[in-house]
Amino acid sequence: MTLLWLTMCGDKLPNVYLHENTPDSKVNISELAAGKKVVIVGVPGAFTPCCSKDFVPNFISDCGKYKSKGVDEIVCISVNDPYVMAAWGKDLNAGGKVRMLADGNGAFTKALGLEKDFADTLGTSSSRCKRFSMYAEDGVVKKLFVEPDGHSVTCSKSENLLSQL
Repeated sequence: MTLLWLTMCGDKLPNVYLHENTPDSKVNISELAAGKKVVIVGVPGAFTPCCSKDFVPNFISDCGKYKSKGVDEIVCISVNDPYVMAAWGKDLNAGGKVRMLADGNGAFTKALGLEKDFADTLGTSSSRCKRFSMYAEDGVVKKLFVEPDGHSVTCSKSENLLSQL
């Protein structure tokens, strides 16, 4: 069996900073998750058709279902800048439901071992994040669903993660 990513269930979230709204607004993901039940979803890019039409909107619309299962926070990350993530969150009406955090330099994505070159689908040769959904308790990964090809929406979709909680 080939290991496709570095992070596994039982691992602690990496101690890295993401950005919310501006480059000056740093959010340490391990501190954010400390003492909480958190859902983290990763996407290849903000404003991409699949991410904007179905994937992230389903986590937004399912926010109440996650809260009823004890989830404290839902976070969406992408290797984009914080201004793009803020604009995308506004466009999706994510406010108060899903926090949109930028992994501008890809530190979080790399620490998880979930980076992929999406030149073939996004037209950029920069490393991006494979699509995934994750559930963590007190900063420890409990559930992790990573799309085998990095971009499809099968195992990582909201309904699948919800059914596992």
